Amino acid sequence: MLDFLNDLLWSKILIVALIAAGLAFTFGSRFVQFRYFGAMFAIFRQAFHHEAGHLSSFQALMLSVAGRVGAGNIAGVAVAITLGGPGAVFWMWVIGLIGMATSYFECALAQLFKNAEPDGTYRGGPAYYIERGLHQKWLAGVYSVLLLVTFGLGFNALQSYTVASSFGDAFGAPTWATGVGLVIALGLIIFGGIKRIASAAEIIVPVMAVGYIGIAVVVILLHITELPAVLLLIVRSAFGLEEAFAGGLGAAIAMGVRRGLFSNEAGLGSAPNVAAVAYVRHPANQGIVQAFSVFIDTLIICSCTAFMILLSGIYSPALQESSGVALTQSALADHVGEWGRFYVSIALMLFAFSSMIYNYYLGENSLNFFSEENKTLFNGFRVLTLCLVLWGSLQDLTTVFAFADVTMGLLAIVNLAAVLLLIKVGLRIIRDYDAQRRAGIAQPVLDPAKFADLDIDREAWPAEPAAAPTAAE
Repeated sequence: MLDFLNDLLWSKILIVALIAAGLAFTFGSRFVQFRYFGAMFAIFRQAFHHEAGHLSSFQALMLSVAGRVGAGNIAGVAVAITLGGPGAVFWMWVIGLIGMATSYFECALAQLFKNAEPDGTYRGGPAYYIERGLHQKWLAGVYSVLLLVTFGLGFNALQSYTVASSFGDAFGAPTWATGVGLVIALGLIIFGGIKRIASAAEIIVPVMAVGYIGIAVVVILLHITELPAVLLLIVRSAFGLEEAFAGGLGAAIAMGVRRGLFSNEAGLGSAPNVAAVAYVRHPANQGIVQAFSVFIDTLIICSCTAFMILLSGIYSPALQESSGVALTQSALADHVGEWGRFYVSIALMLFAFSSMIYNYYLGENSLNFFSEENKTLFNGFRVLTLCLVLWGSLQDLTTVFAFADVTMGLLAIVNLAAVLLLIKVGLRIIRDYDAQRRAGIAQPVLDPAKFADLDIDREAWPAEPAAAPTAAE
């Protein structure tokens, strides 16, 4: 039953829905992900400003990258290439570029409809824009439960299983020992609240991303003369023009789209939970920054894995004995020696651990929607999370994985429906931002009076006390 539901959701309904929604957001916003691509870097440079109760925009970006970048970037890309051929990489790129627009819309809406909490912090996400924007509290509650079950509980056990298995294969470490280590490290972070979670992500994510990208750059430089041929292979295979993959066009598209959607999470509604907590003067700012996180995940880190595999001497479409993380490990070992296997295991551990931090926060945000100040409830959830991490390190979680995939699919359907119903609000946000930029305002500011017809929290968006600087200033 779980396999049937997964096939129905991910191979039929969601692939069509996510692509159609992404294209609607892309055309509706006049290609926001391309128009403001350069601005992503400008906003990134300004993103270290801290405001009471908020994360910095940089911290929110790193925390969302922590969630997007995970086992899918290492194992998922390898699976896509094994089953769909090199052309799957091209379709991963396409879905990543489309997903940037989807991420912009859901994260900008999360910013606009965020809540000021009694303790001086801020919360937001799909549950909040469903409740405030669509006035459907019951649906917001359904979304919160699905988010809690999928990310807060299920995926943390799965990430623990992935790390424990990888460390067992690479270093011979007992799975229980890896589980205990993860529990201790995670416990020290999550009991410190969102500030400590964000501070940990601010350190771990750049280290893991730079380290992984760095080794990929070394591999590419070692094979720089072969890179044009690999790029041509990817493009030709994507359209069935490569003889070895002529019959695999459908598989290339299906695997590339599916693994791309799994990897970057655009449309699932997970990243908006973090994006809403950042301090920005205009919701569009954080939408643009979060679009950049999809680019980092799919266009950069997934590409690193693909190039390491396709430039290696062990990849053969006719005879492929390894798949998943084993293929990536073997490919890097072929480039740099056997220590490459250990390097991939360590990278996988960092990727998975950062995802566990992120998953915990999503679960906490779900609970907060139902109860804002119940410390006993939050501490109980933290203990349960740690128990599941230890349990996951000792299990074969095939059934749990299948169940979490189903709930994640339902999560995506609810979120996509909400964002599509709020598309006019999302377009108002980007048009207001565009108008201020055209008027020469370098840092646009949200005027809540322009959105007075919407149920936005005026404590979260007070009137700006001072005019925003113009480009000339």
